[in-house]
Amino acid sequence: MNEFSVVCRVLGTLFYRQPQDPLLVPLFTLIKEGKLQQHWPLEQDELLTRLQQHCEANLLAADFNALFVGSECSVPPFRSAYVEGSTEAEVRVFLQQRGMPLGEAPADHFGSLLLAASWLEDQSQEDEAQAQIILFDEFLLPWCGRFLGKVEAHATSGFYRTLAVITRDAIAAMRDELAEYEQEEAGSGEEE
Repeated sequence: MNEFSVVCRVLGTLFYRQPQDPLLVPLFTLIKEGKLQQHWPLEQDELLTRLQQHCEANLLAADFNALFVGSECSVPPFRSAYVEGSTEAEVRVFLQQRGMPLGEAPADHFGSLLLAASWLEDQSQEDEAQAQIILFDEFLLPWCGRFLGKVEAHATSGFYRTLAVITRDAIAAMRDELAEYEQEEAGSGEEE
């Protein structure tokens, strides 16, 4: 698994799964013990330290539920809540066309879109970078700023406020990496 995939998987999982989910125990252990920095490819040590200071999974459950769960949540985690005229089905079709197995859960959840970016990276198909560019440009970037701003504004825990900042920076860095790839591809096509 490469760095791009690790970042997407960690951030996607933290937004997608309840903090008390048993699958998150190893990740929360890494965060609590300050060991995530060793595996984190982005220069975000100060933010990761802040995340560590606010990492108490049992206390985070109430904040997670108030932010993201149910019809009365303060920050809907679905693209369709932010992009007018968008539907969950268009995200589902895009991912299914690339062979991603999907369950019944909505495909346009913020966390699941980051997990999809990780999956696309791990599949290493010939057009993987192009698929990631489409995922970012069409399905993440048009609304992630508003979503993450709302997370920062509504979170009662420093954990989710910090996670929003880390994620904003990480998405920008990953999109820059994809832009570099685009430039390299364009350059190699123009060479004589």
